[in-house]
Amino acid sequence: MTYQHERETRRTFLGSPAAAARGAAFLAAAAVVSPRRTLAQTQLTPDAALRELLAGNKRFVAGRLTAFDSSLAKLRQNTVQKQEPFAAVLSCADSRVPVEIIFDQSIGRLFVTRVAGNVITPEITASLEYGVAELGTTAILVLGHAGCGAVKAAMHGEAAPGQISTLYAHIQPALDQATSNLEAAIKANARIQGDLLRKSSTVISGSLKEGKLKVAAGYYDLAEGSVTLLD
Repeated sequence: MTYQHERETRRTFLGSPAAAARGAAFLAAAAVVSPRRTLAQTQLTPDAALRELLAGNKRFVAGRLTAFDSSLAKLRQNTVQKQEPFAAVLSCADSRVPVEIIFDQSIGRLFVTRVAGNVITPEITASLEYGVAELGTTAILVLGHAGCGAVKAAMHGEAAPGQISTLYAHIQPALDQATSNLEAAIKANARIQGDLLRKSSTVISGSLKEGKLKVAAGYYDLAEGSVTLLD
């Protein structure tokens, strides 16, 4: 059967009165189906999930990592069929912020999204919603870091090739708060993006109201290796 013939056959079938009736019945049935709610796959409460992140960071700072005590082959094998992250992290794309390492977490433990300036976009929001709704993460950390190049570039309004400057508009609210102080702007940006995430997503705001999720902002000190919560 040719592609054109398939299209004509499909159009004839869908255009028939019987097909229209079947379609209407299907839509009516679909309208009453409740959206599927995924149960949390982690036993950690939102507060406990944040404590686990900070405890891992303390191990990182102290140079006592434990996440990879098991063999990498075994870790990979255990996560081939599923993932069960207890927390999600929205981080800057900066190569100096290796999220799993600084929180001492192994494969399958964190659901990580990364974008320059750790800003909220529809795509980032959708990814974090997936972590909450489908994977059962109980905490989201929006992580800014010292010396963030995206915030610095936005602050100076530097000309940039391609679409790099599209990031500036996302960061501008933080610049309005912090004026010329780079560290203050980086911290304000993390707080603002976290607040935007709480308000812009019905999935996330719903989980917050139910007490199943916590959204926090944090700051990573490149020199010390430490993460501090900002709110």
